[in-house]
Order: sequence, then C-alpha cells, then structure tokens
Amino acid sequence: MLNIFTLANGRLVQEEIEALEELSKFQPIWVDLESPTLEEKRWIKQYYGLSIPEDAMDEDIEESARFYEEDNGELHIRSDFLIDDDENPRSVRVAFILNQHNTELRSRGVLFSIHDEDVPVFRLLRMRARRAPGLIEDAKEVLLKLFDADAEYSADTLENIYDELENAGKKVLSGNVSDELAGEVLGLIARQEDLNGRIRRNVMDTRRAVSFMMRSRMLNAEQFEEARQILRDIESLDNHTAFLFDKINFLMDATVGFININQNKTIKIFSVASVALLPPTLIASVYGMNFKFMPELDLTYGYAYAIVLMAASALVPMWYFRRRGWLK
Repeated sequence: MLNIFTLANGRLVQEEIEALEELSKFQPIWVDLESPTLEEKRWIKQYYGLSIPEDAMDEDIEESARFYEEDNGELHIRSDFLIDDDENPRSVRVAFILNQHNTELRSRGVLFSIHDEDVPVFRLLRMRARRAPGLIEDAKEVLLKLFDADAEYSADTLENIYDELENAGKKVLSGNVSDELAGEVLGLIARQEDLNGRIRRNVMDTRRAVSFMMRSRMLNAEQFEEARQILRDIESLDNHTAFLFDKINFLMDATVGFININQNKTIKIFSVASVALLPPTLIASVYGMNFKFMPELDLTYGYAYAIVLMAASALVPMWYFRRRGWLK
C-alpha cells in the first residue's frame, strides 16, 4: 500500500496512490509504504529517484548500521515501534529515509517510511495532524512528531500495565490465593513483564534515533528544542519501567510465596496423617506377629479389642495436634 501526505492549509492530507501517474499530481512531504509491492517500489525509484534498500526492514541488521547518512544527503533511520496487542504484543521495524538535500523540487524535503504492517503511532499522528493545523511544517517535523507520538504511546501502554498490575495485586494480597488463581496471576504478571521489557527497548531505540537526528545538525533551533523535550519524556519513562520491574518482581515473589504456602499445607496434612497412623500400625504389627496361636481362638472379642485399640491410638495424636493448632 502506497500513501502520500501533503500539506493543505496547515493540515496533513492523505492520498492513496494506485498508479504511477497519480504521483505527479501531488508534492508530498511524507510517502508511506506499508508492505510495498515490487511495482510500488519501482514507482518510487522512477519518480523520486530513490532506491529502497533490500535490507530496509531486516531484523538482524547491525545496530551500528541503523542510523547513517549517505553521501547524497539521504538520512537513513531504522527504528522499532511498539504494537500493544493484547494477544501478541510486538515491535515493528520501520525504515525511514529522509531526502532533504536533493536539488530536484519533487523530492526535496520528503520523508519515506517503509514497514510491513500498520503502526498505531502512525494512525495517531495522522489523526492529530488532520485536527491541528500547523502541527507539521516539513518532513523533519513528521519524523519528530512520530517519535514524540511513539513516546506518548509507550506512556499510555505503561498506564495500562499499572492498571493490570493493580488488579493482580488485589487478587494476590486478598489473602485467599488458590493454586488456580495463583496460576492465572502468574500468567498475567508474565505478560505485563514482557510488555514492560518491550517498552523499555522501544524507548531506548527512540532515544537513539532522536539523538542521531540532533547530532546530524539537520534540525533548526525550534526542532532541536522539541527533540530535547522528547528525550526528557523518554527519561521519565525509563524511571517508570524500572519501578514496574520492581513491582512485577514483588508480585511474582508474593504469588510464588502463596503457592509454597498451599503446598506446605498439603505436606502438613500428609505429615500429620503419617504420624497419627504410626501407633495403629505398631499395634497391628504386635497383634499379628507376636503370638504362638491366633488370639481370636482364645479371646472372644479379639478383633474388636484390636480395632478399638488402634482407633484410640490414632485419635489421641489427632486430638493433641488439634489442641496445639497444627491442623488449622
């Protein structure tokens, strides 16, 4: 899918391109390619003179090669964006190519973005730019606003993690934690820990990208200050993710502690039962093995006497354990 974005009265206007001829009708500041076909890549190369690298969205690319500037002035940035999906939270690699120094008018100050699936941050920026005139002025503003929206999206996701952990904490600290409930809470905590780790990696990646833009001296004074504000926001998110890791560890330890308590209760029942059954076992052994002749041949109530004696020898330890409170 090929979408271009132009400025009209200070607002960002989206146009979907379905043919090469349509590109000549617009002067975009942002060209977005979502799962681009070979034909769409050919259109970009033919009209804008831009060759999209084959490894643009590779996940195994060297970290040091994700931010660089070509000799012709093209700025290449590969950054990860978070997708907070309830069932499958993940990061999507997006390749940015900022063409701002080309002498051709039609490719001057154009941001190209290439990615495999729709990114929530992109939708958020498009919605804001349509509603707020003057929010974006050029291609560099688009890139900055994307990173700003990414930091805000991460902050919103952290708030959701806070809510989920608060619900988990209420269940764990209620004091009545069954093994089924403990398993459910552990699954919830594990999912939030994974998502929190993804957010931490995501903001680290955003910090590196914004820092690269600042070092490249491509930003004016106002944009440079905006980039510094984004870095300050990311710094605050780092503190929140660190706190959430501590909270997750606490809830994990508390849940595992309740599981151990439940297991100890089960083990205690077996221990009490084994101790209480030792006297009847001893009586049965003595009764069955230490007589020359079978006692029931001489004693009318031999069996009844033995059974009553074994029952009494089992009840006395149980009564003692209950009195001491060991059966609670």
